[in-house]
Amino acid sequence: MAQWALAAVVLGSLVYCVLVVVAVRRYLDVPRRKFELPAPISILKPLAGIDEGLEENLRSFFAQDYPDFEILFAVGDTGDAAVEVAERLRAQFPQVPSRLLVTGEPPYPNAKVFSLDRMLAAARYDLLVMSDSDIRVGPDMLRRVAVEFQDHTIDLATCPYRAVPGASFWSTLEAIGMNTEFLAGVLVARMIDGMKFAVGPTIVARRRALDGIGGFDRLKDYLAEDFVMGQFAAQAGFGVILSSCTVEHRIGSQGLRANAAHRLRWARSTRRSRPAGYLGQLFTNPLPPALLLLAIAPAWWPLAAAAAVMRALAAWAVAGWVLHDPLTARRWWLVPVQDILGFMFWLAGFFGNTIVWRGRRYHLRADGRFEPIKR
Repeated sequence: MAQWALAAVVLGSLVYCVLVVVAVRRYLDVPRRKFELPAPISILKPLAGIDEGLEENLRSFFAQDYPDFEILFAVGDTGDAAVEVAERLRAQFPQVPSRLLVTGEPPYPNAKVFSLDRMLAAARYDLLVMSDSDIRVGPDMLRRVAVEFQDHTIDLATCPYRAVPGASFWSTLEAIGMNTEFLAGVLVARMIDGMKFAVGPTIVARRRALDGIGGFDRLKDYLAEDFVMGQFAAQAGFGVILSSCTVEHRIGSQGLRANAAHRLRWARSTRRSRPAGYLGQLFTNPLPPALLLLAIAPAWWPLAAAAAVMRALAAWAVAGWVLHDPLTARRWWLVPVQDILGFMFWLAGFFGNTIVWRGRRYHLRADGRFEPIKR
């Protein structure tokens, strides 16, 4: 009985891999507009401490080839180490309008949302780029997203991201998982049901969309504020898309313990943000169930071999065709290792309702909201 159940899962995974390839082709075939009348843009950058490569990450936003933009930074207090980096770059790029806001202690769990809310109130422009401090972009990033927002039916866009690890082996595995598996699920969901959510560390939105969903005040208690921001926008009738502009997500060099805590937090958050989708991840990675099937029923080896081939094709469709990821091209042999490790974290995500974020413990509610655990 077990072998037939596993075989069914593997077959479902093969269908999913085919869907990934089709979804990639449809995403790449979307016509791209020409750059015409640029809209002024406000870039919102919440900061908290020193990320690996922070100065170069922020520099890439100052160096944009774009005629009219401003950059706003927000920190919790003046003692934050990121203040010195931001001020140094502001002095190096006096031609770029920029401001540094000190927000104070957030009155609710999600400190990032509080920083974004304070920056939104101070921003001069209606087109907003909300980007985390660990993001690095090319000089044409603002031009590319501005082209998409020349379509006035578009109100919110998620930028796909290519994960770039530091020297850590564990971060390398995580980056390979992000670049071969995570975006695949986004592309398939986009193809089947449209973009009814947002993901990732860089989101572009019109001010009217944020106002239309109730502002950041509506997002303040959610851990996955990016996902629900897009979800609420789509539900309110605003146009949500997956941008054609890929950014780099510099994930640093976490060791095993820190990386495991981060991935477990992500798994538990995902399970509560989209429970049906989380359960469906059983079919998004064919290698672990195929290996289990091979272990208990070796006669099924042709199906296991097909799973390996289709996983490779789907992985390269995302990492190679969409993200142009040199890491996966260079260390492709780590994909099966990451798939097994990722499967274990997926299983672990079904258990527990607490997370550790920025040194504090939080309780995750069933609807994706979270609250600090009082000591």
